[in-house]
Amino acid sequence: MRNLLVGRRGLLAGSASLLIAPQAVLAQQAPAPAAGGSAGDQSAVIDVNRAQVEPIPIAIPTFGGQPDSLASQIVGVISNDLAGCGLFRPLDPASFVQASSSIGQVPKWQDWKVIGARALVTGQVDSPSAGQVRVEFRLWDVLPEQQLQGTAYTTADSNWRRVGHMIADVIYERLLGEKGYFDTRIAYISDTGPRSARIRRLAVMDQDGANNRFLTSGEWMALDPRFHPIKVNELAFMSFAENQPRVYLFDLGSGRQSLLGAFSSMTFAPRFSPDGSKVILSEARGAGSDIVVVDLGSMAPTQLTNSGAIDTSPCYSPDGSQICFNSDRDGSPQIYIMGADGSNPKRISYGDGRYFAPVWSPRGDLIAFIRQGDSFALGVMNTDGTGERILSEGFNVDGPSFCPNGRVIAFWRSTAATSSSGAGYTTRLVNIDITGFNERMIQTPTDASDPAWSPLLS
Repeated sequence: MRNLLVGRRGLLAGSASLLIAPQAVLAQQAPAPAAGGSAGDQSAVIDVNRAQVEPIPIAIPTFGGQPDSLASQIVGVISNDLAGCGLFRPLDPASFVQASSSIGQVPKWQDWKVIGARALVTGQVDSPSAGQVRVEFRLWDVLPEQQLQGTAYTTADSNWRRVGHMIADVIYERLLGEKGYFDTRIAYISDTGPRSARIRRLAVMDQDGANNRFLTSGEWMALDPRFHPIKVNELAFMSFAENQPRVYLFDLGSGRQSLLGAFSSMTFAPRFSPDGSKVILSEARGAGSDIVVVDLGSMAPTQLTNSGAIDTSPCYSPDGSQICFNSDRDGSPQIYIMGADGSNPKRISYGDGRYFAPVWSPRGDLIAFIRQGDSFALGVMNTDGTGERILSEGFNVDGPSFCPNGRVIAFWRSTAATSSSGAGYTTRLVNIDITGFNERMIQTPTDASDPAWSPLLS
């Protein structure tokens, strides 16, 4: 933890200035397959816990059509998404008996059963006009020999990566019974320079690390980005602009940033309400800080706490009725819950150590946290404080952020410096399943911290 005080609509394209509107991807039901295959909408849901132990073997042959390179790249995105979540096992194309068949043909089922495929994805890529691409795919359940899904997407050809993520989301949902999280972005803080003089810039990328974009110059330090839950092209973050650390709103389309509220003191740790109508944050007051909520329509602030302690890191429950937050009012930083109006604050963390950075799961059942004891640890607990589980530990871990379906948590970890000058110190983004399964590093062009997962873009 740095310290207690500093704690499915649009698509950001690879270009620094191009923002693709959600309607740029047109989805439609694909026509029925040739005779002999079912176009039915049966569900073949597989238990997620079983998939953790035995990932679903899935065959994804290269899509047909033109251009070949684009078809191969889209399949690569789909395969990487599914393999990366740890719940699917894309099969080696060298094992395929049947070549990629025409999109309208029923598969030769035995050719896929013999290599152990549980599911099969076939597809076709075409260019209906200059600058456009049409991607049609089908998801097949191999054992009962039926089609589960058939969908076609038409969009600008520069939008091909997002189509791959959307297809992966459909596959995830049809086979696991819960929405995917691949068509999303992650905002984060890009860290460069020596540890004693880090340059921290606001940045954003696709959840798999592609299409990275730096949003601020680094002239002023940035921290704590948070996505709007509905306007996914809008962020709240903390900026030290003009050496006055306060919360700002940032528009990803225009690059415009605006100061939130008219506070005379430092504001930090922002987070939107579930309906996007308010921002809850901390305001420094003397040696402590209070939790304040700002109505985005009127910009009127409402103070929720007045403990004389450091109250910070507020986060709404998914239904907006409660708030979890961090406070040292009992002598050390711990996690509390209160009503959305600030009523009935109650401590819920009673483990051995100091607790920071509480974040409510989108599912409403868990609160993620950072615990500092002999080392730093990322954990989750039930919303009443019971059932605490540690997912990952390290020299320093911080900044948990749930993906939209609550299945995966992004966070950052740092390594210890190898010299007194700070050399060797690094910070990296990581994600992990809520069971402690499948911890993986997220690739970024620089050191990185403070991840914030967006809602689904579509």
